[in-house]
Amino acid sequence: MLAGRLRIICTLHYHLLPRCRLPKQSRLSPSLSLLRNCSRFAKMKLDTPEFKSLFTPELIRLAQIFERHGHEIRMAGGAVRDLLCGTVSDDVDFATTATPEQMKEMFTAEDIRMINNKGEAHGTVTVRINDVQNYEITTLRIDVRTDGRHAEVEFTEDWKLDALRRDLTINSMFLALDGTLYDYFNGKEDLENRRVAFVGDAAARIQEDYLRILRYFRFFGRVARNPDDHDTHTLNIIQSNMSHLDSISGERLWTELKKIASGRFAGPVLTMMMQLGMAQHLGFPPNPDVAELGKVYERAEGMKPKAMTLIASLLRSLEEVFVLDKRLKVSTDDRKLCIFIITHREDDAMKKPDDDVRLSRALDLVLDTYCKEHQAHIVDRAKELLKYAGAEKALSIFEKSALPRFPLTGGVLLKCGVPKSKVMSRVYDDLRRMWIGSRYTMSEDELFSHIDEVKAKYVKT
Repeated sequence: MLAGRLRIICTLHYHLLPRCRLPKQSRLSPSLSLLRNCSRFAKMKLDTPEFKSLFTPELIRLAQIFERHGHEIRMAGGAVRDLLCGTVSDDVDFATTATPEQMKEMFTAEDIRMINNKGEAHGTVTVRINDVQNYEITTLRIDVRTDGRHAEVEFTEDWKLDALRRDLTINSMFLALDGTLYDYFNGKEDLENRRVAFVGDAAARIQEDYLRILRYFRFFGRVARNPDDHDTHTLNIIQSNMSHLDSISGERLWTELKKIASGRFAGPVLTMMMQLGMAQHLGFPPNPDVAELGKVYERAEGMKPKAMTLIASLLRSLEEVFVLDKRLKVSTDDRKLCIFIITHREDDAMKKPDDDVRLSRALDLVLDTYCKEHQAHIVDRAKELLKYAGAEKALSIFEKSALPRFPLTGGVLLKCGVPKSKVMSRVYDDLRRMWIGSRYTMSEDELFSHIDEVKAKYVKT
């Protein structure tokens, strides 16, 4: 049994703190005060199927290496939170008392391949075990100096101090590989009560990294019992600090915002963010269309709209799309989706409650863009447009139906004497429009009979 082979190293108690490598006392006085209050931390054993499922031969080998070399290793952060919720995280991160240099010496001695050394400055070493599984292991750290975006860190052996530098109580827990949970800031209790709270002083945690404002809203969507269960004091602190989001790169903001907009309670959470006045710091107009967001969120509920589908509802014009893109640096696909929705959401067909009409319009939009862009991309955008309109029945039919296939090809036109030039493209497009106008019923022979007539419009005799 793995638990029997692992040596559990006791964590340092508060009265031993002076022996740890710490920054100057003046920098840590608020932290030390908080640590006095949490010197008795929650501790329990986890023995669930989800936890046991993590123990692959690779993880067992990793644990044995740390045991042999006398260093402690624990699962950290989100992986622990997810296990307590009964799920297994896609990425399991680890924390350790070993420094990066000690880890490199240890893995070199064990002939373990280390990859991606970019994280070493911040204490992270990534290894590949048995050429099967990668593991990220990070040395326990203290933030010596922060500027709201980046942190200068110092390594420590104290688990409580590392937990203190983390953003939310539910993300500050550690889990030893024998199943022992180390919970210094009541994260398990907050998780059980569906409460999202910052570790210690909310203002201090936010000012260490202003992106934590968005992380608060993301995890609120995941954890909260009700969409309006925000703590007023926390919201006031967020509002006082949100102007500093201007200093965060657009890419980082979009990564978080996209998760918020595709997550649980996305509509109410985005509404709260806009009501706090956060819009202009994220690239939105000063008066985003919150009313439209509420309507779309309600209409699309259960259809799993993409993040950008909801984001589009906050924007009133294409100009606002380009301003948002300039700030957030969204992907090309996301930008094109937003443009597509804003361009076509006001189509008469999309505003009608008739699902057959909306389905026909979605098909037209897909087929009318043939050869202009990869058809699969247009299909995805048409699906999102149907979600935006709340056309659930039309969406279901659209997803199950095969797209009608235009019967003619360029080769047929060439054999009929249509020159291989812009003329062929124009003749082809005209015939396609005739076919679409027939609701895709015109046969190859019927279309063939119109080739000379259409060609005559473009070829001088």
